[in-house]
Amino acid sequence: MSKKNHPKIELLAPAGNLEKLKYAVAYGADAVYAGVPDFSLRVRINNFTRESLREAAEFARKHKKKIYITLNIYAHNNHLERVKEHLKFLKTLDIDGVIVADPGIIRLVKKYLPKTEIHLSTQANATNIEAIKFWAEIGIKRIVLAREVTLEEIREIKQAVPKMELEYFVHGAMCMSYSGRCILSKWMSDRSANLGDCTQPCRWKYTEKSKIQNPKNCGKNRNDEILAASVIDDQKRFEIDLEEDRHGTYFFNSRDMNLSEHIQDLIEAGVDSLKIEGRAKSVYYVATVVGAYRKIIDAVSKKNLKQVIKAQQKELDTLVNRGYSKGFLLGNEPEHNFAGGLDGAGYKFVGQLEGRQKIGNKFFTVVFMHNGISLADKLELVSPEGSRKIKLKKILNHKMEEVSEAHGGHSNRYFFDFDGKEVAKFGLLRKNGNR
Repeated sequence: MSKKNHPKIELLAPAGNLEKLKYAVAYGADAVYAGVPDFSLRVRINNFTRESLREAAEFARKHKKKIYITLNIYAHNNHLERVKEHLKFLKTLDIDGVIVADPGIIRLVKKYLPKTEIHLSTQANATNIEAIKFWAEIGIKRIVLAREVTLEEIREIKQAVPKMELEYFVHGAMCMSYSGRCILSKWMSDRSANLGDCTQPCRWKYTEKSKIQNPKNCGKNRNDEILAASVIDDQKRFEIDLEEDRHGTYFFNSRDMNLSEHIQDLIEAGVDSLKIEGRAKSVYYVATVVGAYRKIIDAVSKKNLKQVIKAQQKELDTLVNRGYSKGFLLGNEPEHNFAGGLDGAGYKFVGQLEGRQKIGNKFFTVVFMHNGISLADKLELVSPEGSRKIKLKKILNHKMEEVSEAHGGHSNRYFFDFDGKEVAKFGLLRKNGNR
């Protein structure tokens, strides 16, 4: 399917709280997804309440953006009454859709929100044409395809079910389990990933505690060489006997997804919405990733697409990551980060620009600090328009005293005198530790 025959491509951004939602919109998102902790697979690092979710919906509507509410836990009986009450609340909001995985919750959405679009969560593992047809028959408007679906399979699905909207993850963390349906966290720390409280044991650092000479389940008929050891995580939370054969060991660290090179391929295959993972990430992460993909999408039909992709990949490389992977898109097994190391170009997010304030006869920029900087640091300003170097001439603390350094970890604001250039709204500061 060619782009010219395809409806407008949606860039869908994560919103872990109201502030991140506003940054996502400022940096070019067409839509955002958000939810309260109890029902949205993000219990921790998610401070949405009913009040702030209402404000988020109003903000999205004011800026002519769409907002989808995540309600994609796998519910138990004890959740059902609370789900019903939440759906009654959502009926009072002006939202564009609900993202759901559990068939029981889908049934309740139809009852309490009969006019609201239902989007099938990636948690439901939709991977084939017949599954898509099944969900279409019961009224699902959009499928968030499983990350395991390849580019060729996307083309086949769109051709077979052309009226179904397709959504696909293009950037963010990859899960070692099947589309996020993991039991490790519940097993190892009694916190269920399928109820939004994953402790990410696949990310923990493990060290060998002892060798196992004769693994019990190493049968005589197994041809593979078995490597076995007893391992324990770095905080002594969980010890397990671990085996590894030629197929690998499956609950170790996965690389992060980065499909910036394949946006045009996905659009031409029939994807309607390009989704970014990261509700638990910082405003800097959300702004950088959304800004990068916005610029790539806007350049798809232009001659300079390759140059734009290259430039935006450099921006994405400034983020701390686990190494990038193309996931399953091209039919290969995604790479894994067995060493547990982090990549990144040495940049550090240091502050948010919150406006300007006149002090004496001069305007200063109000800054909320996340990490420390000094007057000697090489700084860059990140804005919806792009990034550029910026010179810091003077720092005042909250007492209006001139200082040589600014530090994070508190709620006080600093006041910066830059080099006279206009400071962008929703601007972010970063420094390069390599310079």
